[in-house]
Amino acid sequence: MRDLSTFLSDYGESHRNPVNQWVHIVCVPLIFISTLGLFWLIPVGRWLGLEGAAAYWVNGGSILAVLCMPFYLRLSMGVSLLMLGWLAVSIAVVTGIDRSGLSLGWTALLVWVLAWAGQAWGHKVEGKKPSFFDDLIFLLVGPIFVSLELMHKLGLSRTPGHGRPS
Repeated sequence: MRDLSTFLSDYGESHRNPVNQWVHIVCVPLIFISTLGLFWLIPVGRWLGLEGAAAYWVNGGSILAVLCMPFYLRLSMGVSLLMLGWLAVSIAVVTGIDRSGLSLGWTALLVWVLAWAGQAWGHKVEGKKPSFFDDLIFLLVGPIFVSLELMHKLGLSRTPGHGRPS
């Protein structure tokens, strides 16, 4: 398996344009949260006969998160902690929407569609296809890349998300 540096370098090849980078900094978190929200609606816990809190928390979203974590653990403990942070924020947003009376399904679907449309526009500006067209694993690399890219743009890191010094 490729290492973190290789993943970031490969991902960065189609994310060099500053406009596309900012589009990703905005849209990747929205896609992450809304995808989790859509999977959250799959009531696995109820299907398994669980009740109450267990039925609520055992769902497609929580299972998806558990299935993705070994990939992040393989990359590094730091990446795992970063993605646990992403997951904690995302779960807070998803459960907040779910408990607010808004439709989690429609909200997540609308955000998901709009964020992907933004990503498509960003790649049109970039002039390169999205990395995940070549390898779906890049869907898991995107959040790492945008975290590092944002830290770089905010002056918190000298190395941008694509792994090359500026």
